[in-house]
Amino acid sequence: MADSLKNHIPNAITCCNLIWGAIASYEAFHAQYSWALTCIIAGAIFDFFDGFAARLLNVSSAIGKELDSLADDITFGLAPSAMVFSFMKQLPACQEGTYMAWLPYCAFLIAAFSALRLAKFNLDTRQTSSFIGLPTPANALFWGAFIISMGSCLQDNPLSAYILLAIILLSSWMMVAEIPMFALKFKNFSWKDNKIRFLFALSVLVIIGTGLCLNSIAGIWISMVWYIVLSIATQKKNNS
Repeated sequence: MADSLKNHIPNAITCCNLIWGAIASYEAFHAQYSWALTCIIAGAIFDFFDGFAARLLNVSSAIGKELDSLADDITFGLAPSAMVFSFMKQLPACQEGTYMAWLPYCAFLIAAFSALRLAKFNLDTRQTSSFIGLPTPANALFWGAFIISMGSCLQDNPLSAYILLAIILLSSWMMVAEIPMFALKFKNFSWKDNKIRFLFALSVLVIIGTGLCLNSIAGIWISMVWYIVLSIATQKKNNS
């Protein structure tokens, strides 16, 4: 009985991730962007702990792997897509009756490419200790914080629809691109083996902390951009 219950604990945590993702999507469709991002962050916390619980309890299952990908696509694919869609629908250039009224629907490319990225991750044996392509949680956090912190600037910019479309296409491509990116997985805590991870963690604290002091969450999406830049720079250094 105890062993049977133990096997279901990671899946229950994964379902909590999915539920928060569903709530985030609901809030996003109602333009409650701050609540949507809060729910995405809550989902990310459960996403971390389901894997942690599985390793701690030494349990794994095929259904758990599939459930995790489904939950991640809801929380980190559909929810940010809904945020971008709702925001773009409010732009003057994308109102019903205008020739660009179709453009907001391109936001759902984020959900589609998130699903593709998660499917590739499940089959790619190279991604045990690092990532190939932009992880879906990083992409979701980028979009959530970007829409909230830059919303007022984008509303007043006549080129906003095109800017957002360009970022949608770029971020979607980056999720499936063959770009190695480091993971925040510590096998030990030595500086030699984890200096990039320590550097990133410390710099993120500074970036996000500075943003919060200025009453802005822009530090979150800036940190995600910094993650991409640092990953690419590290890879180039390793190859040289």
